[in-house]
Amino acid sequence: MNLLHALILLSSLSFLGYGISYFSSTNMKQEFKRFGLEKFGAPTAILEILGGAGLLVGIKYNPILLIAAGGLSLLMLLGVVVRIKLKDSIWVSLPAFIFMALNGTIFFIALLN
Repeated sequence: MNLLHALILLSSLSFLGYGISYFSSTNMKQEFKRFGLEKFGAPTAILEILGGAGLLVGIKYNPILLIAAGGLSLLMLLGVVVRIKLKDSIWVSLPAFIFMALNGTIFFIALLN
């Protein structure tokens, strides 16, 4: 397994887990309510699941990898912006930033391949 595949596996499993947890846990729904974005919770979770699955499919099909990694990076950028607007601490905002950077890295590595 090379570095790109390891990054893809880390990100895809994380997003699949986060997306599924929205539907099985009240904590995730409460977060979206706190953000004032309650109506975007389920669509966001679905995008996370699709993005995580897209990363895995993208191991074989580079165009899918580019779409999935780019989309997840953009989704996390929006998450960072929301957390900044809410004046969340850096510590609380850090996961969104890390996943934005991780998927941005996957996107640019895949773009060069």
